[in-house]
Amino acid sequence: MIRLEHVDKRFQQHHALKDVSLDFPENQTTVIIGPSGSGKSTLLRAINLLEHPETGHLKFDDLDVDFSKPLTNKVKFAVRRKSGMVFQNWNLFPHLTVLENITEGPRVVLHQSKAKSEQRAQELLKLVGLPDTGKRYPNQLSGGQQQRISICRALAMDPEYILLDEPTSALDPELETQVLRVLKDLAAQHQAMIVVTHNMDFARLVADRIVFFEDGEVLYDGAAKAFFAAPSGRIKQFLEAITLG
Repeated sequence: MIRLEHVDKRFQQHHALKDVSLDFPENQTTVIIGPSGSGKSTLLRAINLLEHPETGHLKFDDLDVDFSKPLTNKVKFAVRRKSGMVFQNWNLFPHLTVLENITEGPRVVLHQSKAKSEQRAQELLKLVGLPDTGKRYPNQLSGGQQQRISICRALAMDPEYILLDEPTSALDPELETQVLRVLKDLAAQHQAMIVVTHNMDFARLVADRIVFFEDGEVLYDGAAKAFFAAPSGRIKQFLEAITLG
């Protein structure tokens, strides 16, 4: 399980995370929602140690990261070995084929053989509906296809958790649906995921838990069904503001 305890992060005059404490259970999908600039992406990046909060702890299985101390490369590697990050703009290596993009991490970091890493890559490509793209380069794929390859690359490292930061924000609706179908399938397989998104239909469909964030603080942390069933106050206002009709 991932646990954040009293995490605090500032960017000059902006207080991005305010004494945040949260648990992220295994085998569940947690969706983080809230208005833009509320601290959602900062929270996700702190879990993957791409941001370094000033205070607080990140506890991940037997790891205990004290943010008040310098982060060593050893600690960063240990955390990132357990958590795969998927960004908004996929970040594939343009000079590598799809197959090479997926197998690079397992071969270099996990020291897998070429045969084993390629077999796993082919299995993942089939999982996301792109079995015949292994020899292509990223610029030969659509945005939705590239994002699905990015998910394959994360899964190839066998992470305990996948962290997704607005994974469909750069895509048009048709391509967004392609990616969300993959995430829905992963959720059904109980792959632990923490997803930052503005897509409420997706959140309703796959989330076990909802964390509602605003101004660096957690306003709701609980079951998804309860969140959507009878919203009130600020949550109701937020949902009405992003829903037509």
